[in-house]
Amino acid sequence: MVPLGIAMLGDLVDKERLPSAIATVSATLGVGGAIGLPLSAAIIQFSSWRVLFYIGAGVTLAVALMILKFIPVVANDGKKSRFGWIDAIDLAIGLICLMLGVSNGSTWGWNSPQILALLIGAVAILLLWGFWELRTTEPLVDLRIAAIPRVLLTNLASIFVGFGMYSSSLVMPQILQMPAEAGYGLGQSALAAGLWMAPAGLMMLFLSPVGGRLTSARGPKFTLILGILIMAAGYALGQIGMGTTWGLLVTSLVINSGVAFAYGAMPTIIMSAVPRSGTGAANGFNTLMRSLGTTTGAAVIGLVLADLTIDFHGTILPSEAGFHLTLWLGAGMCLVAALSAGCIPAPAKAKPEELEQPVTTANAQ
Repeated sequence: MVPLGIAMLGDLVDKERLPSAIATVSATLGVGGAIGLPLSAAIIQFSSWRVLFYIGAGVTLAVALMILKFIPVVANDGKKSRFGWIDAIDLAIGLICLMLGVSNGSTWGWNSPQILALLIGAVAILLLWGFWELRTTEPLVDLRIAAIPRVLLTNLASIFVGFGMYSSSLVMPQILQMPAEAGYGLGQSALAAGLWMAPAGLMMLFLSPVGGRLTSARGPKFTLILGILIMAAGYALGQIGMGTTWGLLVTSLVINSGVAFAYGAMPTIIMSAVPRSGTGAANGFNTLMRSLGTTTGAAVIGLVLADLTIDFHGTILPSEAGFHLTLWLGAGMCLVAALSAGCIPAPAKAKPEELEQPVTTANAQ
């Protein structure tokens, strides 16, 4: 939904306001988390976890009705295109095998038959899918566009940005809720931990217009690199701040400030490099790369925390050294992302006839 919503902005927002609009829509991911963390914790603490699913269903239905009511229908150019069901199913199977193998490798064992079968199967299926996409006349994802250096390097940076973003989301709630008697835990309840992390999500909303204006003034590449470097600085700050709740709050605020800039800039770079009719698919693929980064980050961090542990009164807990190492990993991945983003070439100048071509949301879909 998010990449399609970003693609629709090309039809609904004028060019001058487009960077800020993209940044704001991207920031809603953080805002949703800011609201959802303490709300979910409160519901679980005072009610049943099943209530979360009823609330989720109700919110989703309300959003669908608001889309029908308030989002205008943009006329297409009369062209009809097919949806590649076989392409989509093949891609889904390959990605499920890949994600399942990566996320469960540390639990099932990286050399276990299940993990090897999943990873080998994922590679084989995705290679066949890529071969088919290059041969069909109406591909689900145009891999030739994905190979454009500006798009390719942005997607590569997105993997490392996703790793860096998710590292804080995975580590900080654990530190907040770790028993204080362990010597490095902060002993917070689930509700308190959610409230301590909520301001970081709201920070994304506050800074998204700033990121949009910065993109308009200096370009999306500058905003992306700046955001990634701010994330890296936040992880370095976390080495000092993880000992107190206020220290973690400041750390999360700095990291999410960088996320706000980076997440708002990446779709803008993608949209400037692909044909306007392909922005939906291109942004969707970029979101997929970020998801690959978060999944890989979860697997790697889980492996680190499972390997560096202490025995706390008969209970195995991640050690303080393990948390410090995961924060350094987050900083390192951010630096790799910054190097990748630094190699993104300048946008090619569009031809006058290309600028005059109409854009439709139907094509983006």
